Amino acid sequence: MDAEALVQLNNEKRKQLSQENKKYYEDMMIYIRASYNTSDQEMEEILVELLDHLIEAQAEGKTAKDVFGKQPKKYANEILGELPKGVTKKHIQYFIMFVCYFLAAVSMTSGIFNGLGPYIFSVDSWSKTYYLGAFALKVLLDIPIAFFIMYLSLQYIRWTCFKEINNKRFLFLSGLFGIFAVGLFVLVVLIIPDLGPKVELPFYIIILFGLVLYLIGRKARKAI
Repeated sequence: MDAEALVQLNNEKRKQLSQENKKYYEDMMIYIRASYNTSDQEMEEILVELLDHLIEAQAEGKTAKDVFGKQPKKYANEILGELPKGVTKKHIQYFIMFVCYFLAAVSMTSGIFNGLGPYIFSVDSWSKTYYLGAFALKVLLDIPIAFFIMYLSLQYIRWTCFKEINNKRFLFLSGLFGIFAVGLFVLVVLIIPDLGPKVELPFYIIILFGLVLYLIGRKARKAI
C-alpha cells in the first residue's frame, strides 16, 4: 500500500477514536508529518500502526495518554529517530514542485499587476522593464528564503502541537510570522540594484510564463 492509500486509510480509521484520543493522536500525526527529512512511506506506515494500537487500547477502556504516555513530543521524537533519514526521490520532486509553484505565483502576480497598471496606478504601458541580472539574483535569493520560511512554518506547526492555543493568540502569532515573511521578500527587492541587460515584456507574456511554471509544478506534484 502506497503512502497516499495509507493516508486515506488513516483518515477513515481515525473516525473510530473518541474526541480526546483523536485530538491527542492528530497532534502526534501532525508533529510527525511535519518532519521534513523522513520517507513518506515509512512515516505513514508507522502512523497507521500507532492508530491501530490506539484503537485496540481504546476498546479496552484506555486513553491515548495511557498508551503513548504524558510526554507525546518525546515519544514522537523517539519514533522519528528510528525512521530512515535522507533525501529521497520524492523530496526532490517536492523541491521541483515548490520552486515551480513559487516562481509561478510571483510571475502571475507581477503580470496581473502590470496588466491592471493603466487602470489602477495611472501607468501608461502594459509592459515592464526587467533587468536580467537583477532578476536572476532576486530568484537566487528568494528561493532559499522561501525554503527558510517553509522550514520555520513546519517548526511553528510542530511547536503548536499538544498545546492549548486560543484563536486570538494563534492569529496574532501567525500575523507576526506573515509580516516577517513578507518583509524578507520586500527587503530583497529593495536591496538589489538594477543589473545586467534589460528587456521589456508585456504583462501577458509574464502571466503565460507563470502558467507554464504552474503546469510544470502540477506535473511534478502528480508524479509524487
